[in-house]
Amino acid sequence: MSEKKLDLGSWVNDAVQHLLDNYSDGFDSIGKVVNGFSEGIEWLLLLPPAWLLIAIFVGLGLWRIGFKFAVFTAVAFVLIVLTGFWEQTVVTLGLTFSATLISLLLGVPLGIWAARSERVATLIRPILDFMQTMPAFVYLIPAAMLFGLGRVPGIIATVIFAMPPAVRLTALGIRQVNKEIIEAGHSFGCTPSQLLFKVQLPNAMPSIMAGVNQTIMMALSMVIIASMVGAGGLGNDVLASIQRLDIGLGFESGMAVVLLAIILDRITESFGTPKTAKRSRLSRWVNGKLSATKA
Repeated sequence: MSEKKLDLGSWVNDAVQHLLDNYSDGFDSIGKVVNGFSEGIEWLLLLPPAWLLIAIFVGLGLWRIGFKFAVFTAVAFVLIVLTGFWEQTVVTLGLTFSATLISLLLGVPLGIWAARSERVATLIRPILDFMQTMPAFVYLIPAAMLFGLGRVPGIIATVIFAMPPAVRLTALGIRQVNKEIIEAGHSFGCTPSQLLFKVQLPNAMPSIMAGVNQTIMMALSMVIIASMVGAGGLGNDVLASIQRLDIGLGFESGMAVVLLAIILDRITESFGTPKTAKRSRLSRWVNGKLSATKA
């Protein structure tokens, strides 16, 4: 191997070590908040009996998609229960929800800011490119060093990996709102906050919900990988199957991940379709006035 001319890796190591030496208390505080938040969501999901949680998802599937998907959801969850992976599936669901909620709390406001400022959009675009294209395993190394082993580094790494779609599609949705609708909102006296919350966001909702869908899918995939740092859930069984070369365990745990991913994907995708995306009264009123003006 030829000698390195640019030892970038040692600079990164020094930077992480500097953070550990000077800001370890801050990382501990962040870790406690994230851990408490995740434990609360997991506790809520484990609190009801399995049949009740299954009934909730079946009801969502029936409401949003239809009878056939509701039957599929019921069969999928019953299969997970019968194979003995129910608790691990709920833990994985809790980790996914935790990481997704944090990603949306950070990503949606950042996307709104990027949509309103070209300078911010230009600044964060390469950062988002870096976050999305860096191999997922790499995020686990600094996360484990800064937050220790367990669910916290897994969630932090998952947030970094899963947040870019929320930022990108929120910004894209707001930018693609018809300029005539925005001009009509201005002409009817909308303040900037009214224009954002009652005109732009409702019209951008299909794009934003597509971002939510992609964030959930990426979070679920990363949560499985995060088992390498002790995040728990179905990822532990997938990792154990690799270590033992146990094909049966790998198939059963992998099937539970696939079924969970399909259910979450279809349900969240249904909220972003144009015919089901709900708009506020002001947004519908502005659109109506604009149509009447054109006519």
